[in-house]
Amino acid sequence: MGRTRTYICIDLKSFYASVECHERNLDPMKTNLVVADPERTEKTICLAVSPSMKALGVPGRCRVFEIPAGISYVMAPPRMQLYIDYSAEIYSVYLKYVAKEDIHVYSIDEVFMDVTDYLSLYQMTAKELTLRIMEDVLKTTGIPAAAGIGSNLYLAKIAMDITGKHTADRIGILDEETYCRQLWNHRPLTDFWRIGSGTSRKLERIGIMTMKDIACADVDMLYRMFGIDAELLIDHAWGKETVTMRDIKTYQPKASSVSSGQVLSRDYEFGEGRMIVREMADALCLELIAGNLLTESVTLHVGYTNRMEHRSAHGTVSLRTATDSSRQIMDAASSLYEQIVNPHIPVRRITLTFNRVSDRDCRQYDLFYDAEESEKEYRIQKTVLEIKKRFGKNALFRGMDLQEGATALERNRQIGGHKSGA
Repeated sequence: MGRTRTYICIDLKSFYASVECHERNLDPMKTNLVVADPERTEKTICLAVSPSMKALGVPGRCRVFEIPAGISYVMAPPRMQLYIDYSAEIYSVYLKYVAKEDIHVYSIDEVFMDVTDYLSLYQMTAKELTLRIMEDVLKTTGIPAAAGIGSNLYLAKIAMDITGKHTADRIGILDEETYCRQLWNHRPLTDFWRIGSGTSRKLERIGIMTMKDIACADVDMLYRMFGIDAELLIDHAWGKETVTMRDIKTYQPKASSVSSGQVLSRDYEFGEGRMIVREMADALCLELIAGNLLTESVTLHVGYTNRMEHRSAHGTVSLRTATDSSRQIMDAASSLYEQIVNPHIPVRRITLTFNRVSDRDCRQYDLFYDAEESEKEYRIQKTVLEIKKRFGKNALFRGMDLQEGATALERNRQIGGHKSGA
């Protein structure tokens, strides 16, 4: 089995809001601040709220209109590039203590570390090392953090998410024994990693309300309800996790894809929606070129303006051969759109996915492959990509991007669907 390992999970508290507070020389623990775009409606979701607002009961991902009227606050427009820069600087702090091979970046504001081999090196306990790293992050960037320490990755995450919130130093510590003793009766179940509201409701319908209930439940029944996912539920109910940092670092997916999605700012008519699909296909083709990749098929998911009344359109089209040709892929995506979308219902959400992505160097040809034409288009796309990298994403664009309702130029100024900031 090997020796017991020690993992740390570190989360930057209300990261986007804390960055905005630090940029304004404000204390994020005492300042009421929300990160949201004031140019959007009150229905827009807050990307983050400061810890002081959370202390007042304001949830982290609420909509602007849901903030109680009696709370005064600063609204900060999102600046995604700034947050990426802060995250990179904080990652460099982590690297002062732990090698990148022992760090897994879970999200822009959360990491896992396997510190097993570092404790003897630094002559520190896991808690002492965690405190040292958190203090360094705060001193270097002004961003407060919370952490969890566990004997496996799952326990480190739960220690941070649940027990760390109730300690003065914002550090939780768990092993399998203390997990069962302290959290077996904890509610709600949705506080636990990987248990969503849907899973929780299914469990509640059969009287399972806690992790202890899962641990004591009939195993065959759980497998009938959840299939292979029952194995994870049962392991986690006992505080067990078989995945290690090494497993994460060596994992190779069997298949891969690239995708893009957007929620449109208004109802789009049929023709306008088709234009957006072509824009998205064109942008994803450049991602293929950048990664030296090809795709074998395209999947399109289109949501209508009233999803309660109209079921979303969904379909997949196979390409003649694996390709990165923007011309072929745009035509295929456009044709698929025309086949599956109701032309009489306004469109509001579009997701485009390129499936079974593979290395361009391993491409196979068919009898209809035109090598000269393909290579010519590839060189053009490579040139477009290089110009965009050097001079900005909007340095070159297609004529359709200037049509009314087009979104490509605006999306090129965004990161993750939000303003990149100054």
